Amino acid sequence: MTVTSPAAAVTAGPTGLNRITADDDLFFKLHSLYPNALVNQLGYRFDVPLERDLLARWHAHLATGFIARRVRTTRFPFARPHWEPATESLPLVWSDTPIPDERVLEWFLEQAAVEFDPARGRVWQLAGTHTESGGTVVTLVASHVVCDGGAMMHAIVDSLDRLNRGAEPDRAASAGRLVGPVAGKGRFAADLADAGAQLRAVARGVRAARRARGVGEPARNPRPAEPRLPHAETWQAAETIVQLDLAEWDAVAAARGGTTNGLLIGVAVGLLGRSGRVVDGAQVRVDIPHSMREADDPRANATTGLPISVTYRAGERADLPTVRAAIKAVGQAYRDPATVPPIQHLQPIQMLLPKVVLHRFARTAKTPECLCTNMGRTAQNIAMLGPHRARDVIMRPVVNPGPVELFRQVELGVNFAFSCDDDTVTLVVTGGDPDRFPTRAALQDLLAAEFSGWGLTPRFW
Repeated sequence: MTVTSPAAAVTAGPTGLNRITADDDLFFKLHSLYPNALVNQLGYRFDVPLERDLLARWHAHLATGFIARRVRTTRFPFARPHWEPATESLPLVWSDTPIPDERVLEWFLEQAAVEFDPARGRVWQLAGTHTESGGTVVTLVASHVVCDGGAMMHAIVDSLDRLNRGAEPDRAASAGRLVGPVAGKGRFAADLADAGAQLRAVARGVRAARRARGVGEPARNPRPAEPRLPHAETWQAAETIVQLDLAEWDAVAAARGGTTNGLLIGVAVGLLGRSGRVVDGAQVRVDIPHSMREADDPRANATTGLPISVTYRAGERADLPTVRAAIKAVGQAYRDPATVPPIQHLQPIQMLLPKVVLHRFARTAKTPECLCTNMGRTAQNIAMLGPHRARDVIMRPVVNPGPVELFRQVELGVNFAFSCDDDTVTLVVTGGDPDRFPTRAALQDLLAAEFSGWGLTPRFW
């Protein structure tokens, strides 16, 4: 799901409490409807055996860091909940039984099934084990309630920097200091002031929505009703990890008049079309997460979604110059409140809705048909864990197993998560339509054909 914000919202109340944003609020309420359905994951693969003690020390830094936070709710009408430092965390999960190397991807997927509790601060988990070849796999999963991709990266970079320098875990000296204070005796006054601020935000949002009432967004394509393949009641979305040479990726993008990001979108739209999810000539809505995070930003979620429309032509590659122009245009439009769609100005009203009302809307909501997340050259910034450099680094938004009819109802299409270092592109691809991407093998076959059409050489895990 893409959650959008028209601008970077101020989170701090008059007394300095780190109030949750509209994005945080939405994820928090959805957590009670679909527990742990929205999760971010970092995964490492090392060629050497790491000691459990190294992970235990990293765990201690994470437990006092940026994602070590809990939601503190309030009963004061209209006042927002706020973040406080978490005083507990889920324990490190370590297995002494090595796993077969061919099960690395399955192991990563299995570690994403965690029971989180945002009210207690049990919202992330670190796990690791050795492989039979003598390597190590490590994964960190965190609830989307407490972090988007940018917040998770900030927590990882900060905690690894402190670990690798030999510093002691210290909330006051780490990014954990940004989470905010524990509410003291002045909380009633703070909640009263925040309630007033929220009501003023609602009034401003309504006025802005009225001024922008003629602004629209690209439409999504309805999911075709047929075919309807036989599946078990619970279905795991088809997921694969594929790597390519960065030099080849950049050369293909440049030869087609595009960018790294444009080629990512072109491949995703082509995959969606090859699957039969959209017809020839369809205008595919592509949602592109864009970070609004600033220096020393205390927010858990600070991402806006930029939607563009891309034409799918059967047997042809997407036009990358057109994609590039569309990305530039939507980026400019979202900087001006007058050209931001009305629904996004109304987020202060969303925060006032009771959970039961939001649940009713959520049951009929649709997920993106094409979501492309480009995390850029971030892998090289977090590859060192102590003295060891990871062979592979993956980052992905998790789509956990669920009722197959729910996947059909929410009409999930494809999710692409891109990251790279100086040499290698790593793509995590999720096919969320059970009738177009029934298995990993089916997803990989379609991807291989799409890569071939672009002249790209993939290496599947």
